[in-house]
Amino acid sequence: MQPENNRMMLENLYRKINRREYVSPDPLQFLYAYRNVRDREIVGLVASSLAYGRVVQILKSVEGIMEVMGPSPYRFLERETHQSLVRKFSGFRHRFADGKHLSALLSGIKNTIARFGSLNACFHKGYAENQDSTIAGMGFFADNLMQGGHDPGHLVPLPDRGSACKRMNLFLRWMVRKDDVDPGGWKGIPASGLIVPLDTHMHRMGIMLGYTDRKQANMITAMEITDGFRKIMPRDPVRYDFALTRLGIRNDLKMEDFLKPNLTSDSVAI
Repeated sequence: MQPENNRMMLENLYRKINRREYVSPDPLQFLYAYRNVRDREIVGLVASSLAYGRVVQILKSVEGIMEVMGPSPYRFLERETHQSLVRKFSGFRHRFADGKHLSALLSGIKNTIARFGSLNACFHKGYAENQDSTIAGMGFFADNLMQGGHDPGHLVPLPDRGSACKRMNLFLRWMVRKDDVDPGGWKGIPASGLIVPLDTHMHRMGIMLGYTDRKQANMITAMEITDGFRKIMPRDPVRYDFALTRLGIRNDLKMEDFLKPNLTSDSVAI
């Protein structure tokens, strides 16, 4: 597919699918209940950290955590200790993660907020504006979440190991972008620096669109695919992520329905 055709097809897809009505089932749906950003960023990090495996189980796990944390996750963490978190989530299990991993993540969130004032402030401090992406910020952010002597295991990805960091990039998309689907709320991080949350479906899409021919779904591949999107949408390279991933989740949406867009190049806004 030629770049102009890609752009027209993707804009057609975005216009038709990037709507709240297509969000469920997705852990993103939990963020809409929290108007205060200090609550939303906690819910977003927890929900994205558990965004692997069957979507039904993901939603069940996140919902159970939110029920324990109550109407304000920020206030909940403010009054809890690591020991009390371990007790309250002792029966938690989500595939490879257990209550100790979850408690370590929540303690890391609590301690990071205590040091910086918010998760946003922590990430912003680590973000280098002269870089082309948020990788520097992710490394700094992950290091701070890991401090405190408790092990969150795979719930906190380590960018310096070459991982595509799909779940962290998903979290950043939710918190940095703001449109009909992504609620946003974070300040100081430009959408232009975001990286696509690379999963199997997005990897296939990247190959189909001609943005990569790499077989391994790692950070290099994620950057190649992001660069492909950046050529047609430099200020917002992950703009099409939600719409494209819906095609791999919802049975009522098919890719072939969007391969012949009814838009002209003059009608596409950049």
